[in-house]
Amino acid sequence: MEGPSRRLSASRDGASKLLERRGSEGDADTETSRDTRTHFRVCRFIMEIGVKLGMHSIPVATACVLYHRFFKRVCLREYEPYLVAMSCVYLAGKVEEQHIRTRDIVNVSHRYFNKGSAPLECDKEFWELRDSVVQCELLILRQLGFHVSIEHPHKYLLHFLLSVKSLVNRHAWSRTPVAETSWALLRDCYHGNMSIRHTPQHIAIATLYLALNSYGVELPVGEKEWWQVLCENVTKADIHAVISDLLKLYDMEAKCV
Repeated sequence: MEGPSRRLSASRDGASKLLERRGSEGDADTETSRDTRTHFRVCRFIMEIGVKLGMHSIPVATACVLYHRFFKRVCLREYEPYLVAMSCVYLAGKVEEQHIRTRDIVNVSHRYFNKGSAPLECDKEFWELRDSVVQCELLILRQLGFHVSIEHPHKYLLHFLLSVKSLVNRHAWSRTPVAETSWALLRDCYHGNMSIRHTPQHIAIATLYLALNSYGVELPVGEKEWWQVLCENVTKADIHAVISDLLKLYDMEAKCV
């Protein structure tokens, strides 16, 4: 029986025409730095095609987490990351019950890398790409042990925002886009592997903490800090760790432009 690497070799060949635009980084960069930049770009790809496919925020986030979980277990150089990303989008649609057709994923990805091009014809190249996505999905499932249920920070952030809003003067709240900024920061977290490094509650608290501080919104002082009231097991160090990782992602974005 063929192993995963051998079985996916045909998939890599089938996807090569679509996925040949990865730039080469300087030799002075460390391997970890190069890998991190690649993952950042690929997650940006997932988010952009997710928007074009009309996917909701949770399926897109799930696709990013599946991608990071997969590459936590395997070497980046053994698999084509953009092909894995396409399969993660396909799998995330199933997990979150927003099914996306493989044909749509292939065509949107093709347009992403070939601006203004027409949809692929149903020829040999298309079917090779389509089969590559399906085969890679099975590989991802095996690598993850079929554990694809994911708890996201979104529900916690929604709860925390409602709680904090009740403590702030409504005029001050309406003048500052704390909620919009918190959601934007949360979305940006998925460009990196923060979702597998930190708990959902800590990510939600940290993004809200950063948004409040960014706009100078102060909350009433009590016996405990507001973030301790909302999440008992979080510490200031946890919040700073999440924010530090997020700021590193923004620095990474500047390098990837």
